[in-house]
Amino acid sequence: MSLETAPGLSVASVTGIDVSLPVAGAGVRAYAFAIDWISRLIFALAWYVVAAFIYNGDGSLRAPPATSARWFFAAVAPALAIYFLYHLVAEIMMRGRTPGKRSAGIRIVTRQGGVPGGGALAVRNIFRLIDSLPGFYGIGLTVMVLSRDSLRFGDMAAGTLLVYEHGDTEIAPPLAAAERLGTLDAAGAEVVADLLQRWGDLGPEARVRLSRRVLERYLGAGADLSEGDELSWRARIERLTPPA
Repeated sequence: MSLETAPGLSVASVTGIDVSLPVAGAGVRAYAFAIDWISRLIFALAWYVVAAFIYNGDGSLRAPPATSARWFFAAVAPALAIYFLYHLVAEIMMRGRTPGKRSAGIRIVTRQGGVPGGGALAVRNIFRLIDSLPGFYGIGLTVMVLSRDSLRFGDMAAGTLLVYEHGDTEIAPPLAAAERLGTLDAAGAEVVADLLQRWGDLGPEARVRLSRRVLERYLGAGADLSEGDELSWRARIERLTPPA
């Protein structure tokens, strides 16, 4: 494995200009994980405390002296589920992010720059069992430092990586747009932004041709491909991006 640091993930766009997604390194990933670890621990303990308080009825947090199925399913099992499923559930609901990743300004994307599906996120989280060995994510951190794109084994298996969505790079506006849209991935939002920025430099035929390709790619059968003047094509593209 190479010690070279990757400048970013390059994704080809329909406008002919590649999209660059800056890759997050081991340091910022460790910071995000620390926030998420504290968060899931607090949530799990909070459930246990509330469940124990209600279950015992006397304000105590003690466990029953004998094994109790009711106690296990009321207090222990939900707390364990919160702790171990925290990342997977958060990443699915927040489209590749967790509270920790959001705080660190990073998110999970596919190798094409899109939002990963539930299957890929599940694979990524299953491999945490390997990456966390022998303790404190020893294997995961070592592999991230040595790999070109700061990947752990879970990322390699799932085809994902983490990129920045805030900071001094141009990635922030496209990712923010994709988060609001829901229908566009990070690369798609960048393509739309790039086309609108270059609109004045393009000729009439190029404007129509690129607008048609963008609509076909990101809206599919629902795209409005009826003929019209340049203003109507621009309006269709602008509808992909909600007001700021």
